[in-house]
Amino acid sequence: MKSPLATAAAMAVGLVVLLGYFFPLPVFTGLRTLLLQWALILAGTALFVGMVNLSQYHWAKIRARRNLVGSAVVMASLWLTFALALYASPESAAIQWLFNAIIIPTSVALLGLLAFTLAYAAVRLPRRRPGIMAVLFLSTAVLVMLGAVALPGMGMLPFIGDTLRPWLAQVPAAAGARGILLGVALGTVATGLRILLGSDRPYGE
Repeated sequence: MKSPLATAAAMAVGLVVLLGYFFPLPVFTGLRTLLLQWALILAGTALFVGMVNLSQYHWAKIRARRNLVGSAVVMASLWLTFALALYASPESAAIQWLFNAIIIPTSVALLGLLAFTLAYAAVRLPRRRPGIMAVLFLSTAVLVMLGAVALPGMGMLPFIGDTLRPWLAQVPAAAGARGILLGVALGTVATGLRILLGSDRPYGE
């Protein structure tokens, strides 16, 4: 894959897909659709290979009797969900129940743990790296948490809950998130251009 032929093929495919977005000609749009469909097939194949690799890892742990219950639950959940998704459509009642009863509660639980982790990190940060930014981070985290929940016997705090916390979430936090997304977009464009120009060759690794 490190040959000039592989580099030329990658550059040609990238240019054809890019031209299909900028010039809506039938020849470009048809090739773009075909190449994107091939990419989806390759992505699905890579996902299946990852499932097999994960199963081999947990099967080795089961044979070695290390974390027997956890590995068995992971393997059973993985392949039962895969078989159910193959048998039923994504709009079926079984898939919707799986999504609403397991995936969404698990995501909410992980977000709850993230809040506790953030609070713990905010408390420890001024001790490890004292400074104005650490104090500002701790103060912002405390204000956001106080404004997000109702305190026992007090309810929602009048100014923090209805004015300060929405402002923190919609102005500084939204500005930071947009800056991160802009950085990710610029990094993606730069990486794509380097691959198109042949400077980076991740397919040869």
